[in-house]
Amino acid sequence: MNLQIELKNGVMTAYLCGELDHHTAGSVREEIDGTARRMKPRVLRLDFTEVPFMDSSGVGLILGRVRSAAMWNGRVHLTGLSPQLRRMAELSGVGKLASIEQDAERGRAL
Repeated sequence: MNLQIELKNGVMTAYLCGELDHHTAGSVREEIDGTARRMKPRVLRLDFTEVPFMDSSGVGLILGRVRSAAMWNGRVHLTGLSPQLRRMAELSGVGKLASIEQDAERGRAL
């Protein structure tokens, strides 16, 4: 899994690319948490536009970031969810704890 992080105006966006499963979730979590602990963003946006597959480890990743963001009064927004990932987020209850945005702001250089 590839991960890029962008910080802009109090918003930290983590652009995820690739499959998010038990093999990749740990390293993604560590990188996001390391940056978020230092920056304490008011919004942590997780962009799933380039994620074709996510298992329950991805749900756990989201829930853990919701818990972490709450420690500094931040919130988590999810964006770029495919219909399948959106359904997973809604069925797991993640959609009640994190905001699900319709479209991603794609102002980054690849």
